[in-house]
Amino acid sequence: MTRDANVCRPASMTFMGSPIDARLSPTVTNQLAEEKPFAWFKSNMIHTVPPPYPGAGRRVYPGFVQLYSFMSMNEERHVDAHWDYFGDLVKGDGDNAAKHLEFYDEYLSVLDLTEEFYLQTIDVVFQQYLLPKGELVHKDGRKVDCGAIRDIALMTVEGAEDDISGVGQTQAAHAVCTNIPKSKRELFVQPGIGHYGVFNGRRFREEIYPRIRDFIARNDSVQTWLPTPSAFR
Repeated sequence: MTRDANVCRPASMTFMGSPIDARLSPTVTNQLAEEKPFAWFKSNMIHTVPPPYPGAGRRVYPGFVQLYSFMSMNEERHVDAHWDYFGDLVKGDGDNAAKHLEFYDEYLSVLDLTEEFYLQTIDVVFQQYLLPKGELVHKDGRKVDCGAIRDIALMTVEGAEDDISGVGQTQAAHAVCTNIPKSKRELFVQPGIGHYGVFNGRRFREEIYPRIRDFIARNDSVQTWLPTPSAFR
């Protein structure tokens, strides 16, 4: 869009917990992607949706497989959370019990990913690292040149304890976008949160979202409506 001087290009872009360069600060997720050949993911992670579920016959990376992977990475934390929930019920602490249910109602709501999207992500992002290597090709046949971006502001947000997209993987966007002025950049690492906390919870509402909102507003040439933090509660 920048090379074509597209008038619809954004005033700013914000990347949050994103593996822009998955070679940096490798996590268990990255190590698995490197250890297993591409064919292994196609054979072991892709399944057919059975009837009578919506999408029956479609090939997907099932949400329950993704959820199991996430939960097994922090098994003790989830076990402790459920013991605390049980204790709150015994004590009659309805407020804390309700917070537990609210959190897990959302945390457990994981969608299936289409076969095409999941396998392309494994191949392009986690095995070949095409974007940071400057080898990613757009559908029109042109290589994606992040250095062409000059007038779009860039913000990156990471969780200091992220065990899925390690610290450094997202801020790599600053390294590949070489020609964005320093005045249009912001790099933020939020202490005390993991991957999920980058997008959800009290620290997102109170500390991360206000920064993103202000960053967008500072770099937007047209005054637009931005939701208040209460919209995320």
